Amino acid sequence: MRGSRPGAIVGAVLMPAIAISTALTDEFRGHETLRPSSPRRAPERTTILDGIRPVIRAPHPSTLVVVTERAPLSRKLSSIAESATLKVDAKAKALKAEGKPVISYAAGEPDFATPQFIVDAAAEALADPASYRYTPAPGLPALREAIAAKTLRDSGLEVSPSQVIVTNGGKQSVYQAFQAVVNPGDEVLLPAPYWTTYPEAIRLADGTPVEVFAGADQDYKVTVEQLEAARTERTTALVFVSPSNPTGSVYTAEETKAIGEWALEHGIWVISDEIYQNLTYEGVKATSIVEAVPEVAGQTILVNGVAKTYAMTGWRVGWMVGPADAIKVAANLQSHLSSNVNNVAQKAAIAALNGPQTEAEQFREAFDRRRRLIVSELSKIDGLVVPNPLGAFYVYPDVQGLLGRTWGGKTPTTSLELADLILEQAEVAVVPGEAFGPSGYIRMSYALGDDQLLEGVQRLQRLFA
Repeated sequence: MRGSRPGAIVGAVLMPAIAISTALTDEFRGHETLRPSSPRRAPERTTILDGIRPVIRAPHPSTLVVVTERAPLSRKLSSIAESATLKVDAKAKALKAEGKPVISYAAGEPDFATPQFIVDAAAEALADPASYRYTPAPGLPALREAIAAKTLRDSGLEVSPSQVIVTNGGKQSVYQAFQAVVNPGDEVLLPAPYWTTYPEAIRLADGTPVEVFAGADQDYKVTVEQLEAARTERTTALVFVSPSNPTGSVYTAEETKAIGEWALEHGIWVISDEIYQNLTYEGVKATSIVEAVPEVAGQTILVNGVAKTYAMTGWRVGWMVGPADAIKVAANLQSHLSSNVNNVAQKAAIAALNGPQTEAEQFREAFDRRRRLIVSELSKIDGLVVPNPLGAFYVYPDVQGLLGRTWGGKTPTTSLELADLILEQAEVAVVPGEAFGPSGYIRMSYALGDDQLLEGVQRLQRLFA
């Protein structure tokens, strides 16, 4: 029958004195309803099956009704996993709301207030009627100019503002970068541990993420030899992140150059996430891959944003910078996907990039102090291996030495089980390594107050004593 689908429940009912219309509200599911009947007998009752919700109405003597199950949801979107980091953070916040003294190391979010001069710029923008209107989808010209200047200043690459797209946070930049360069069946090399969004964004572009793992013994940094071993004729792109989320590792200038030259040799796109480039420690510089190998700029998309450096996670301003042809197709996508980013937030971002960097530097110094504290205290726990992170605001201990041992009556065998045990028995929230690649690790953000940071680690020391 036309309109029916395979596996659908189809019913044809001849109605003597009524017609049926369909209600779309979920409240009817599973409730009883009346089936049309002769006036000489009581109405027959029946339950409505999932997806079939008829309601009795008036007035045609006979109507042929075909009732069909609803079409399925998108298989592509149904396969996408929820962000593990946000899920753990939400669970921790829910427990706090219940009055439990949970300390959370889950969220990758500075605990500082956005600098006041940035907030003031937003307030001024809010009073400007021009902020209430549509603006160019790729971003305000003044912000694109400021981003181009920052890219030259911090990444060593001179670009035209036309090579910049302003996006709703860094995540949209990541999504659009893969959409711009990945075709169905393409493989994308993904060094692990990785941020949870990368593999999902690759799959949304119909690509295949290919994990290349580097453990604590390599400071979580992959080598050219590992990348070459994973490369196939279908390899089209490489994800390069330095400083790294989740590990805090920073590639040296020499390591970055070697990877850039390898990508250039094989014509592989590089998606380089530089969101943490201004958060490095011990005199280390995060060398951009386009600075190490200028020639690779023609096949590199840089993604970045104001969230981490300026404590602006909720303002949702990111950007992507790349070759004109890649930026053009990404801009076309954004024109249909979201159009321009909130104008008030864009003007705040202009102030952040062009204004004094004093408070941003103070944030970095505070993170450095916390980094040294958490590494020192975690290293006192027997069974943990704690590489020294030189960037971002995460520490990524190897916890394999704690697995298979009994703690508080439980014996965890995976880092997921260990994270559950830690939350249950120490009321400390961490993100298990399964969110970022292989089991056996946990991510802890030190973007929280000094007192809480120390108290949480001391709880772990007592749990694993």
